[in-house]
Amino acid sequence: MAWFWLVLAGLFEILFATFLKLSDGFTKFGFTLAFIVAAAFSFYFLTKAMQVIPVGTAYAVWTGIGAAGVAIFGIIFFAETLSFARVFFISTLILSIIGLKAVSS
Repeated sequence: MAWFWLVLAGLFEILFATFLKLSDGFTKFGFTLAFIVAAAFSFYFLTKAMQVIPVGTAYAVWTGIGAAGVAIFGIIFFAETLSFARVFFISTLILSIIGLKAVSS
C-alpha cells in the first residue's frame, strides 16, 4: 500500500507544479488554491508512504515522478520543446524510478 501512496503523492506533485505555473505568480486565485490543495495532498501521501518506505527511496521516487511528469506535461500542454535529448533523459529518470522500486524491500 505504501507504494500506492507514493505514486499518488507523485501524481499530486505533478498537479501542484502545473497549478503553480498556471497561478501566474499567485495572481490567479483559482489556480493558487488548486496549487495549495494539490501540494497538501502530495505531502500527505508522501508522509504516509514514508511510514514504510525508507526516506531516501521515497523522496527520490516522489521527486522523480514529479520531475518526469511535469516535463511530459510541459511538452504536451505547454508546447515545450520535444527533442531526442529530453526524451532520453526523461526515459532514464523513469527507468531509475522503476529501478528503485525493484531494489527496495
